[in-house]
Amino acid sequence: MKYIEDFFAKYSQEQIHKWFKQVCVAEAISWLFLFSAMIWIRYDREGLLPTIYILIIGNIHGLFFSLYLLLLFNARKIYNWDEEDIVFALLAAFFPFATIWVDKKLARFDRHE
Repeated sequence: MKYIEDFFAKYSQEQIHKWFKQVCVAEAISWLFLFSAMIWIRYDREGLLPTIYILIIGNIHGLFFSLYLLLLFNARKIYNWDEEDIVFALLAAFFPFATIWVDKKLARFDRHE
């Protein structure tokens, strides 16, 4: 964890805030494309194109998922989340489109007012 904190220490809180919000949306959009790949491969199991599509989309989704998890711990400090908030944010990574909820409800500075 110290390595991740040291890596992101050179960036401003505004930059990390911007990245976190973008990654939340990108992770949700990649879920949508991943679902389309699952539907396509269901109807064309032997096709080469759906297989290539699911490999590419799966890797892109994995990238956004990993970035979300990496930025999550820095977002915890920026937004002053308690343990319950971080648990919800972690669980949101595993449910489709839940990172949009994190972006809209948890990733705000005026949440406790």
